[in-house]
Amino acid sequence: MTKSLVTKSGLAANKETFQKKGNLSPTRTLGPVSDLERHLPPEWWKDIFNSLYLKTDGDVVENDLNTIRDVDLIIKATGIKKDDFILDLCCGQGRHSLELASRGFSNVSGLDRSRYLIRLARKRARQRGLNITLSQGDARKFRIQDSSKDCAMLLGNSFGYFEREEDDLMVLESVKRILKPRGKLILDIVDGVWMAQNFEPRSWEWIDQIHFVNRERSLSMDRKRIISREVITNSEIGVLADQFYAERLYTLEEITELLKGLGFTDVLSHGNIYSESTRNQDLGMMANRLIITAFGPDKPAVRKATTKDILPITVFLGDPKLPDTVKMGGQFNSEDMETIRILKQNLEKLPQFKFEYVENHQSMLHKLISKPPKMVFNLCDEGFKNRATMELHVPAILELLDIPYTGAGPECLSLCYNKANIRSIAASMDVDVPTETYFDPDDQAANLPSFFPALIKPNCGDSSIGITQNAVVNNAEELINYLDHLREILPGVPLLIQEYLQGPEYSVGLVGNPDKFEALPILEVDYSQLPSKLPKILSYESKWDPDSPYWKDIRYKEASIDDETHRKLIHFTNRLFERLECRDYARFDFRTDAEGRVKLLEVNPNPGWCWDGKLNLMAGFAGMEYWQLLEMILQATKERLGIFPT
Repeated sequence: MTKSLVTKSGLAANKETFQKKGNLSPTRTLGPVSDLERHLPPEWWKDIFNSLYLKTDGDVVENDLNTIRDVDLIIKATGIKKDDFILDLCCGQGRHSLELASRGFSNVSGLDRSRYLIRLARKRARQRGLNITLSQGDARKFRIQDSSKDCAMLLGNSFGYFEREEDDLMVLESVKRILKPRGKLILDIVDGVWMAQNFEPRSWEWIDQIHFVNRERSLSMDRKRIISREVITNSEIGVLADQFYAERLYTLEEITELLKGLGFTDVLSHGNIYSESTRNQDLGMMANRLIITAFGPDKPAVRKATTKDILPITVFLGDPKLPDTVKMGGQFNSEDMETIRILKQNLEKLPQFKFEYVENHQSMLHKLISKPPKMVFNLCDEGFKNRATMELHVPAILELLDIPYTGAGPECLSLCYNKANIRSIAASMDVDVPTETYFDPDDQAANLPSFFPALIKPNCGDSSIGITQNAVVNNAEELINYLDHLREILPGVPLLIQEYLQGPEYSVGLVGNPDKFEALPILEVDYSQLPSKLPKILSYESKWDPDSPYWKDIRYKEASIDDETHRKLIHFTNRLFERLECRDYARFDFRTDAEGRVKLLEVNPNPGWCWDGKLNLMAGFAGMEYWQLLEMILQATKERLGIFPT
């Protein structure tokens, strides 16, 4: 990537046409400005390496000859081998990663902050049949195992975007962390001396037959950065974007000193590299770049952990010896035991913790009182004694005994158990919710709704109890029949008669706590393979009946949604997480109506933790393994509680 496009503009005409192309809707036009630096947003890079970026810079960054030449140089300069583990940091649309993979490099991964570019990179990898791990993340702090990479690449002039030089240092520190001893760094940055003397103060060029771009550039007040302004215009519509970006100018001497100061060794310059442009016009910050390699520092032998370094964790689970009315057959089965085995196997990959497991609920209270745990990993989502209505009892007991634990407290669990209450709270926060009627089965005089189709579900409960293919009703007769059925199997349980939403269904997972959330990639439920006669819902059968088409034909995929929907989903979940006092991790389920409005279905404050559950699927979309998700949750709890090994 070379730069981002910060939106500070407006459309001259036909805003709707532009939005339909999937681009951002600008806000205003600035006109002439005398001081570019004064208008530069400090985090100009944050949101918008997008389709416009590929349009304005495509002559360079979508140029196959440039990519091939870059990769030839990388291989020659670093001596990387085809089985080396390689990280392409700030990979953009993955042009270098894809080229390496196409040449037989089998362990290439890419990471970039731009959701748009990562999605595009994944699409291109699938089209070419290339196996690459591509993740969204911040270059300053990303979740990749320490000392796991043979080579880290920062290519395409992607270094020096931040307002503070300290952030550049954080990027290099993260690279140093993930490199193996004597692992190799290759850095591609603008030649600061050349650029300060030769940048074009103004340029103008056609992008294609319709679009053209005007650019202005100046040095910052301290002369350490180039500030650029870009006005992109559609000749038929008008101004599409008026945006500012910047890049820090490092000399060869400065970057060498910086790397050596961080412990990198054998810093070498491989000369300059010049990009080609298919338009043969303004190359901007890609015109003349330095190619630098360095070895990561030798790392001391890993000190064996002592008892004082290890935090003991007690894991609470459901009790396999007790009945569980939620499960098919009313008890734990072989698949449940396999899920627990996989959990334990992955927790063993966390040497900073020592785990013991409590599954016997009859003796649980005695254990807690006689030997209080240092911290509890509360995975008892079945509820105390496998009773769903008693899920809140486990954290309540831990609260009474002053024992720290992961996840939501009893108040939050109690609140979220009542679906109608949650949606009432959401509606008060301007979060859209489905139209619904609360129905008391003991109230014979209740008014039934007139909207159809409708979905009938229990107001309280989990695991989709009471939700079958017949739960979607199309008329009053079907409604009354299913209400009678639920009265029989769930006597006395209040019911919800709800607008049946038929648009895409999404799940949003958050790990962390307020001010330090990490949103996992959004999951979409794929109903496309489900027989057309069946209503598109996550029924009880989808979770518990392997013989059902709901189990066999429903798939889950990373959501492909527009920026506005993505922004709204993340915004809603952040607000709800705080309002409901969720902790450490949570999952929020949404679905859209016929008009495309996103509406909240439910909140899961202690969502399913199993290896094949939605939360881990979302983590997988981000390139994480199961043990890394578990580690994230435990780390979030430690940070919230300020717990450290003693």
